[in-house]
Amino acid sequence: MAEINPFSLSGTQYSQHWPSLVSPDYWLNQGFILATGQPKSAWRWSPGATFLSTQRVVLTGVVAYLAMVFGGQIIMKKVAKPIRLKRITQAHNLILTLISGFLLLAFMEQCLPAWRDKGFFFTICGSESWTQSMEVLYYLNYLTKWLEFVDTVLLVLKKKKLEFLHYYHHSLTMVLCFEELLGRVSVAWIICSINLLVHVIMYYYYFLASCGKRVWWKEVVTTLQIVQFVVDLGLCYFCLYTHITFHAVVPLPSIGADCRGTRLAAYYGCVLLSSYLLLFVQFFIKTYIKGEKGGHLGFRAMNYDELKSKKVEKTE
Repeated sequence: MAEINPFSLSGTQYSQHWPSLVSPDYWLNQGFILATGQPKSAWRWSPGATFLSTQRVVLTGVVAYLAMVFGGQIIMKKVAKPIRLKRITQAHNLILTLISGFLLLAFMEQCLPAWRDKGFFFTICGSESWTQSMEVLYYLNYLTKWLEFVDTVLLVLKKKKLEFLHYYHHSLTMVLCFEELLGRVSVAWIICSINLLVHVIMYYYYFLASCGKRVWWKEVVTTLQIVQFVVDLGLCYFCLYTHITFHAVVPLPSIGADCRGTRLAAYYGCVLLSSYLLLFVQFFIKTYIKGEKGGHLGFRAMNYDELKSKKVEKTE
């Protein structure tokens, strides 16, 4: 049980590594106690019993999401004006900014000490790196992918044209997070952490934009997403290769160690992230280099001439 004093310099939970006041693990534990009457350490991921933990539910969610996208667009064509839920949009973006930031810090609290004490390879491949505390974070991160479906609902109501990349990315990322939980893929902490960092920046941009603020760095977010997938793929292919060569019947160059996680989850992650990289690069070229006005992904082509003219007007 966690200590009562949130200002203490050390925790009594085995998974708490930071002072309670700034420890995500401490506050998560308090939240579990408040919501369930039990500490966080009592929670377990149980496929079929845990909320949203079956393949049928995931498949149903993807189908329902895509039906909302295409059905919603058909319905909104018959509506005269876009439905702009400004306050809800602002609240949604701010909430996801804060949640992403909190989960990012929570992953750092768990992974940085393991990296320091046992090395980087242990954190991405070690069989003992998948702990119950990490499983809680993976599950919470998975739940945020359902919450992010609201992004699309708001865009459909605004009668925005959606890029294929938008709904492809939203729907299959939720599936990816689910498969990582089932497959217990240790390297997932880096994929999640980088994604959360990008989402802190991205949803904060969305929040500012929904408040009517002109933000100059929206192109940077797309660039960060591309860098994210490059890093993710490098690590995922390394871990998959390490796992395959360790179990290969025919001797292959290997580091002589195994990587935790099922091959199905690893194959799915590598293929999906590869497609993300290709699609985001294509989107970047079309939007920022060619300057075409494509569908909505959250960013519009940056018109530098327009920005310069507006600066001139302000100075005059």
